[in-house]
Amino acid sequence: MQKELPPNSKIVKILDVPLSCTSFVRILREMDEAIQRHQIGGYISITNTESVYYATKIPFHFKYIRNADFSCCDGIGIVLAGKMLGYNIPRLHGPDLMLKCCEYGINRKWHHFFYGGKDGVPELLSEKLTKKFPGLITAGSYSPPFRELTSDEDEAVIDRINRSKPDILWVGLGLLKQEKWIAKHLGKIKTPWMIGVGAAFDFHTDTVKRAPRFYRQIGMEWFYRTVFEPRLIKRQIRGFRFLFSITKGAIFQRLKNLG
Repeated sequence: MQKELPPNSKIVKILDVPLSCTSFVRILREMDEAIQRHQIGGYISITNTESVYYATKIPFHFKYIRNADFSCCDGIGIVLAGKMLGYNIPRLHGPDLMLKCCEYGINRKWHHFFYGGKDGVPELLSEKLTKKFPGLITAGSYSPPFRELTSDEDEAVIDRINRSKPDILWVGLGLLKQEKWIAKHLGKIKTPWMIGVGAAFDFHTDTVKRAPRFYRQIGMEWFYRTVFEPRLIKRQIRGFRFLFSITKGAIFQRLKNLG
């Protein structure tokens, strides 16, 4: 069953995939209200071009985005696709959401749990974010092995997280894997919010070099990352194919309307 939309949040669709036209301020307020009510089971989808592409191919991933409390546009490709269709979709970048949550939550005593990344990365992430935001409260951290957990191991992880009582569980396992993990643990992990942020773990620990602000502001972070991480070339090709299909569809629709 699809959740009710958050108040004052407009939803637009790209290939039937929902995107939230909202702001970080609105998201933070909604998060705070849920945390104060001790409401559990909320999650936010960080939805980039590749994520929309997978949503059109994989029913599970489409359902994950559709049922999220917020579907945050995380890529310039989505912004451009929206403009082709006449939408003004704000970019709500996942790594930026993490920083804003850390800052906003200090006075509210939000507790953060960091799950994912290579061995030592979540601990380093906690250390660096605490230096950047003095007063940040880390409930716990865990770097899972690069394999499927056994049922006993998974139960132990669930118990470990629940005992720490986090307000936000940050999951950094990479696209598709982190979304599957979050969906699998909804209702089992007693936290108000789970957010899959992928590369944010590496960006904020300097494990992977993030594009300078100039590149991010002009929407060219994807190009900068691809130069330093050639493994992303296939991902960018998928993104361009997606953008082309959106452009073609938008042009066809406008011509049809003119006719």
